[in-house]
Amino acid sequence: MTTATGAHRVELDCPPDDVTAVHEFLARVWQAEPSVSAEDRMALELALVELTSNVIEHAGRGRQLACRVDLSCSSDGYAAVVSDDGAPAGIDPGDAELPDDLAESGRGLALVKMVVDDLRYDRVDDRNRWSLQRARHD
Repeated sequence: MTTATGAHRVELDCPPDDVTAVHEFLARVWQAEPSVSAEDRMALELALVELTSNVIEHAGRGRQLACRVDLSCSSDGYAAVVSDDGAPAGIDPGDAELPDDLAESGRGLALVKMVVDDLRYDRVDDRNRWSLQRARHD
């Protein structure tokens, strides 16, 4: 769904929805926003898919999860919010670092931090709120 010029939203009910819905959402965004560079598309796709995947895996804790992804595109850059009604996150995104080469998990937030300029987490009114920003790279 597109909410306004440059503002886009998708709402997920997990399950049955999963990160495939985020890929499909971003494909629609790129059609509506042809000025987004290939570099920015790849970075935003990585960030939003990793973040949403973490939310689905960890915040749901085996129960139904409602998740929303909002993405705003402007001439200056991009802002996204991933919010959900799941369990509170027990991690500070500022502490996320890549694990050693043999680790089987723990890379998601570190990868997100590598491709965005700012990543924040807040708990607001019984909802998790992950916010990210990225300057435009044309």
